[in-house]
Order: sequence, then structure tokens, then C-alpha cells
Amino acid sequence: MKIILLQDVKKHGKKGDIINVSDGYARNYLIPKGLGIEATKAAINDLNLKKKAEARRKQEELDKANKLKDEMKDKIVTIKVKSGEGGRLFGSVTSKEISVAAKKQLNLTFDKKKILLDEPIKSLGNHIVSIKLHPKVTAELTVKVIEE
Repeated sequence: MKIILLQDVKKHGKKGDIINVSDGYARNYLIPKGLGIEATKAAINDLNLKKKAEARRKQEELDKANKLKDEMKDKIVTIKVKSGEGGRLFGSVTSKEISVAAKKQLNLTFDKKKILLDEPIKSLGNHIVSIKLHPKVTAELTVKVIEE
């Protein structure tokens, strides 16, 4: 019997796969537990439509991330901090501060967890910060740290 999996099933397949299983396994286990449905023409057509919609949504997200990357190319975010001798900061500039400053100055919204800082910024000057906008797209933003 052909079954469309509604959830991942160990040793058989992942969600959305069409698999062949014995009639008893399908009727007594997969279908009653909600792990799969019988692969009729209507169900296969519905599955194909869902896959196309998902692919289109993912492509739109990728295009949006690439557009945002292009917008951010030559942008500079300025953050004012207190510093001591030699340009050393009291504390550091964190990803949260960068996110808030980008929202205020450039009207760009992204999560602070997406900002990739190897270590917090602890000196004055320009710093290049990577921002993961999408699993396939990473943008760079210049952060200018100046003294108050």
C-alpha cells in the first residue's frame, strides 16, 4: 500500500515522502496514529501543491534576505560610548546595542541573535560585523564606535 507520511517515521522516511508499506502496517499503525494517509490521487496532488507553496515561500525569504543584504552594503551604524585612555571602552558594545542602533538609525530590523560577534567590541573605531539574515545569506554591517 502506498502511504504519504505526515510525520517523520524512523527507518521509513520523512514527512511528505510517499512510501510502500504492507497493508497491515499501514492500516493498523501508520493511519490510526496519524503518521500517514493513503496515497490517493487527490492526496498526492495536495502534497505536490503544498511542496510548491513551500518552495515558493522559501524562495521569497531568500530574495528578501538578498535585498536586505544589498541595502546594508554601504550603511554605517554609529554607537556612542564612554571610553578611557587609549580608546578602551568602559564595558563593551554588544549585539543587542547594535540591533537597537540599526533599528533607530537605519530602520533595519533583525534579531540580536543573528548578529555574529566573535567577541564583544571593546575599542573605538570602525568594526565590520556579520549578520546572518538567512541560512544562505550573511551580510556585513559597519559599526562605528565613537566617544560620547
